[in-house]
Amino acid sequence: MHRWGELGAAALLVHGSVANGEMSWWRQRPLAERWSLLVLDRRGYYPNPPIQHEDFEVDAADVAELLVRRGPAHLVGHSYGAVISLLVAARVPEHVRSLTVIEPPAFGVVPDDADVRGMVAGMLEYWEEGPRDPEAFLRGFLERAGAVMRLPSPLPPPLAQSAALLRDERSPGEAVIPLDELCRASFPKLVISGGHDPVYEKICDTIADGIGGRRVVIEGAGHTVQATGERFNDELERLWTSAAAVASFQR
Repeated sequence: MHRWGELGAAALLVHGSVANGEMSWWRQRPLAERWSLLVLDRRGYYPNPPIQHEDFEVDAADVAELLVRRGPAHLVGHSYGAVISLLVAARVPEHVRSLTVIEPPAFGVVPDDADVRGMVAGMLEYWEEGPRDPEAFLRGFLERAGAVMRLPSPLPPPLAQSAALLRDERSPGEAVIPLDELCRASFPKLVISGGHDPVYEKICDTIADGIGGRRVVIEGAGHTVQATGERFNDELERLWTSAAAVASFQR
């Protein structure tokens, strides 16, 4: 885990699939001038050793343990990391100052939507019939996910490691998101999407409504909304500052 900055309250940033912590959150470095950013590298992601299987439940246990050990923090998750963050925030709410989730692929929250079912079916088909070569598989995955990410060829070692892990990732659609528990939690919540795909818009709308979160759309970077930089960072700071004000009032 990397630590960027020493000032202000801590914020734990949880990356999604493919990119590790530093690759995912580099546009958030300016926030380290006012906040203490804890940038996590999840199991199996460089510089951690490779693993055979990625599982949101295992990672949620890791993140919850880290929060309990280090103390309360603002929790921010992107994509697969957003699913993890939703689970963590419900399990250890007393250790969460605020929650921000960016386009979580939590397909289970809208199981009856035709567009969502179509996306899930397409992903399952790609996992079964997609290229066996990790680099080719990764490129196809990113195209389907709407992620704005330019890949060199051949892949550098960190991305090659992530690409190999991607093929054996537990589907985030299996996660059961405890919307009611999160709604009861007193910390402020923010749900962000990139305005590029109606499926993610529906998922984010449903989650925001279910947990009582503020809903924001930031266009320009597809699925990797945090890559918009300043616009995204402004929303984070607005949330973090308001959370501090509420905490001070409650004391």
